[in-house]
Amino acid sequence: MKEIAKDLYDIGVTDRKIDLFEGQYPVPDGMTYNSYLIRDEKIAVLDTADQHFTHEWLDRLAEALAGRTPDYLIVSHMEPDHSANIAVFLKNYPTATVVASAKAFAMMKNFFGEEYEDRRLVVGEGATLCLGRHTLTFYTAPMVHWPEVIVTYDDVNKILFSADGFGKFGAGEEKLDAWKDEARRYYIGIVGKYGAQVQALLKKAARLDIRMICPLHGPVLSEDLGYYLHLYDLWSSYTPEDDGVLIAYTSVYGHTKEAALLLAEKLKERGCPETVVFDLARGRMSDAVAEAFRLSKVVFATTTYNAEIYPFMHTFLTELCERGFKKRTVGFIENGSWAPMATKGMRAMLEKCDLTYTDATVRILSALNAESKEQIAALADELCRDYIAKADKTPKNDPTAMFKIGYGLYVVTTFDGERHNGLIVNTVSQVTSAPNRIAVTINKQNYSHHIVQKTGKMNVNCLTTEAPFAIFEAFGFRSGRNTDKFADRKDYSLSANGLAVLDEVVNAYMSLEVEQYVDLDTHGMFICRVTEARSINNKETMTYTYYQDKVKPKPETEGKKGWVCKVCGYVYEGEELPEDFVCPLCKHGAQDFEKL
Repeated sequence: MKEIAKDLYDIGVTDRKIDLFEGQYPVPDGMTYNSYLIRDEKIAVLDTADQHFTHEWLDRLAEALAGRTPDYLIVSHMEPDHSANIAVFLKNYPTATVVASAKAFAMMKNFFGEEYEDRRLVVGEGATLCLGRHTLTFYTAPMVHWPEVIVTYDDVNKILFSADGFGKFGAGEEKLDAWKDEARRYYIGIVGKYGAQVQALLKKAARLDIRMICPLHGPVLSEDLGYYLHLYDLWSSYTPEDDGVLIAYTSVYGHTKEAALLLAEKLKERGCPETVVFDLARGRMSDAVAEAFRLSKVVFATTTYNAEIYPFMHTFLTELCERGFKKRTVGFIENGSWAPMATKGMRAMLEKCDLTYTDATVRILSALNAESKEQIAALADELCRDYIAKADKTPKNDPTAMFKIGYGLYVVTTFDGERHNGLIVNTVSQVTSAPNRIAVTINKQNYSHHIVQKTGKMNVNCLTTEAPFAIFEAFGFRSGRNTDKFADRKDYSLSANGLAVLDEVVNAYMSLEVEQYVDLDTHGMFICRVTEARSINNKETMTYTYYQDKVKPKPETEGKKGWVCKVCGYVYEGEELPEDFVCPLCKHGAQDFEKL
């Protein structure tokens, strides 16, 4: 038993004998089955433990009770590694009430033969339970990763009991970088298919003041919570975590392996920031899947086998597709001695995934030759186009960067002398071409307007249609005066003028120096000369229309009456909207609301 916050005790158990979690994921460092107890005027136990640890868990429970009797058993999730001891608990504590979702009680009948009609409290979205000093609020989290899941928020300790969310493989107490590898493998393997549902839960969590996260697997998280939340946002939105290339291969006689290694060498020569070569027949499949979701680009290299795809590659592709693989750039290497068919088969398997395919492909007839080596070089060139564009030796005044400007959405980055800042703008235009001049108009109320007036320089980042809504939340809904918008970001580099460039979601950027300022009452127009311009890739530029139609979440207005924020979608329920009302999410005023 361990007290982890005031009135809160960890009564979970550790399994160091398990070899495969859910019968398929290797866990050489074991697994934790977390359970918690809140001791107040009334006592609540949150979840039980795996059936192999019944007596150990009951002993830890009794120690935490200190002679008292529990009032409630809260069931977050009915998977047996957490729910196996519900019946035993209720037999030992006959006055206790079970608190769970309606779907959870239906599952209890399947597992234990009854739904505990006389001892149950059904809770749904927003339901509360007062223990005395502590009030618990419940939120539904369907398909994270079963349909009955609820999460619980303690308003006193500011703790989110997150069920399987924010869990990890292993029994260690790792934090940050040491935590994320096994947490990523766990998330992608267990929850990966349900990104939309996780995104919905993250939006609920964003409205809470969370100072600690208590998951059902892995360590309690109490520091740098922004780091963990950021990773979950990336994973659940299928956004690449790191820029680089995974080369996943299978090889029978070594020739496809040779091609994979040659491609890796060519990628490194061209400045690829990270290259991972993975033998699917010998490595853990769950590691390969996690790497494919971590990195921005994947090359599938395999042999034709029985006129189809080699079995290990077929398994790999199946695992990816089942987990919603998308938003990646993909290339192919196929090998076939007389009838190469692997690429055709792989593309067919990936048909429903939202992917960008390279123009270059590699076809090997038994062994590498001059032609297939040239194809590998061409594939490396295409995969590294972004990195080559940013290299110091690349011309820094690329006129094609001007072609990326449209009536779109951009991130203007600045530096106030202490930290980097950025904001979303949609008023960027080229006003002259010889010399190149760009006009950028910024609202005077924005902190960035003040910084540009003070420093005389900025970067314009041209967003692509792959930019997630999180980019607009980060740079559009908060003021840089009191928020460090780059505090938790690692997805940027610095241009020659020392200002930030977003690496993953732009197709071009321009570094600007102010030559003239035009006062436009509420806004200021900065007319600037271009000191650096780089075209990074050929991805489609984000337009305001595309953002409204495809990126901005649609507000959940069904069955609601009131007013909706046109900027972020927040719904104010009420007949009249106060004139001085400020949106709690994006901080825009009543003028940006419209009646439902």
